[in-house]
Amino acid sequence: MLLRLQNIILEKIATGQSLAETVDYLCREVETMSDDVVCSVLLLDEERRLRHLAGPSLPLEYTSAIDGIAIGHGVGSCGTAAYHGEPVLVEDIDAHEYWQPYKHLALPIGLKACWSTPIIGSGKVLGTFAFYYRTSRGPSEQERQIVNACVHLCAIAIERDQRMAERRRLADTDGLTGLPNRSRFNEVISEVARRDGDWALMLIDLDNLKMVNDTFGHGAGDDLIRIVAERMKQEVPAGMAFRLGGDEFAVIVPCLATTEPAALAETLISRIKEPADCSGHLIYPAATLGGARAGVERSPQQVRQNADYALYHAKERARGRYLEYQAGLGTAIAKRFRSVQEVDQALRDDRIDAHFQPIVELSTGRIMGFESLCRMLMPDGRIVAAAHFHEAMKDAHVAIEVTDRMLERSASAAGEWHREGLVFSRVGINLSAADFHRGGLTRRIVDAFAKAGLEPTAVVAEVTESVYLAQKDNVVADEIHAMREAGIKVALDDFGTGFASLTHLLTVPVDVIKIDKCFVRRLADAGSGGVITKGLLDIAKGLGIWVVAEGIEELSQAEHLLSLDCKAGQGYFFSRPVDRDSVREMLEVSDHHFEWNRILREHSRQVFDRTG
Repeated sequence: MLLRLQNIILEKIATGQSLAETVDYLCREVETMSDDVVCSVLLLDEERRLRHLAGPSLPLEYTSAIDGIAIGHGVGSCGTAAYHGEPVLVEDIDAHEYWQPYKHLALPIGLKACWSTPIIGSGKVLGTFAFYYRTSRGPSEQERQIVNACVHLCAIAIERDQRMAERRRLADTDGLTGLPNRSRFNEVISEVARRDGDWALMLIDLDNLKMVNDTFGHGAGDDLIRIVAERMKQEVPAGMAFRLGGDEFAVIVPCLATTEPAALAETLISRIKEPADCSGHLIYPAATLGGARAGVERSPQQVRQNADYALYHAKERARGRYLEYQAGLGTAIAKRFRSVQEVDQALRDDRIDAHFQPIVELSTGRIMGFESLCRMLMPDGRIVAAAHFHEAMKDAHVAIEVTDRMLERSASAAGEWHREGLVFSRVGINLSAADFHRGGLTRRIVDAFAKAGLEPTAVVAEVTESVYLAQKDNVVADEIHAMREAGIKVALDDFGTGFASLTHLLTVPVDVIKIDKCFVRRLADAGSGGVITKGLLDIAKGLGIWVVAEGIEELSQAEHLLSLDCKAGQGYFFSRPVDRDSVREMLEVSDHHFEWNRILREHSRQVFDRTG
């Protein structure tokens, strides 16, 4: 009978049945083997307190009363056995000194004696296995055999349960900080949403982690993350601080009746900004927080999204502070946030690619080069221009990632054309303010094209007037100088839409200006359009700067620009942006644009006829 029970228990352990169910079954079966035995199994927790695990015949009042008792000499049979790691037999509870503080619990329910044996595994006490007797007596020989087998089975079951619990803990724990990780966060936020009526979520971003990593190394950055995590853990409700990854943390506030999110946020900001010793460097951490209350909308997904919106808004408008989501926080923010998510996903899915629009020498119809333009392949197969996701490009991180992708794709395509012997001069790359302030821009451009087998002279760095004019800290000016020194041509894009561009050209020279399409559209106007364009062309010619007219959509515009001696143009009249394979086909033919080349031949005949 004992052998059969052992096999059943081992099978339950092997198949992963819960510890409580397994041990409860063991106790019930053992109690059927003796007339007056009541079986009990207690666990020993990390604080060296006894915790009820199984005792199917014991009243709830009794198990609740002994649950959580600290072990020690003289603490009943079980507390003493666990403390010394040796069996303890008390044949008369009423008279024994160990039971004097507890006999009022045992005697009224008919328990007269208690024999407790420690459950030992891996050299430490895991708990106790006890036989209570309804008569004042000790164990029989058969009962000793039963207990020996049961203690061994319990040790196997408890150790397996602890191993599984440790695996679950590691799977749910961030290795660097010891905080619960993103997986555990998703579980807890769902539990809180089901259980609590009013709760809130705060999202925290460290503001200076990248700078610490770049300046002092990743060891210092890891120290910073650990220190901030520990400070957060000390201030928030137990188990409610999480590291989501990188410099992102989250705090769940499970009960708004006891904790005001704004007050907790201020405490966190104050604690986080205390000086920190990170690998021997004194760092002053800073964090930005965004939060949202569940309120009527208790969906974890919606609360998380609202907190994301608030954090995004805080990082733009209130760095180092806490902002809480309010209804109507701003459709623009929500729109930009969705756009950022869309571009992030497209980058991960490899759906961001370069298309190329030719730049044509107006006097010959020859393709001089191309402007590389960002395109996104949508999940439904549509290809959309950057204007579709321009809101996302206002985010510095997104802008930098997109530029990196465009550099790699543009250089790769240009390298292929070059190796195939196709003739073109340069490829233009659009740059954002974030690209300049990231640092090392010239080196990244040079390296990307060198990897494709091309010299820096094959690149035109296109900078919009808005970026070009933001030179308060000289970062843009210095980088433009470095690019030109490296052999990269610099083009000033959207020329004429900013302010004081001509003044800046005296101190920060460029190689090309691209006249904005708004002037090209007005060429046919009797008034200002043609006059301003001619003036810009004359000034550029005097400064030795090439001019490219953008947005040429009609034959008449191209003819007018040619008559003004504009050197080059681009626009839908010549070609829409195309993929790299279409560029190859374009470069393989000598007569790229039949209609424009016909106009040029006609123009040449007219000139010849006039001159004789």
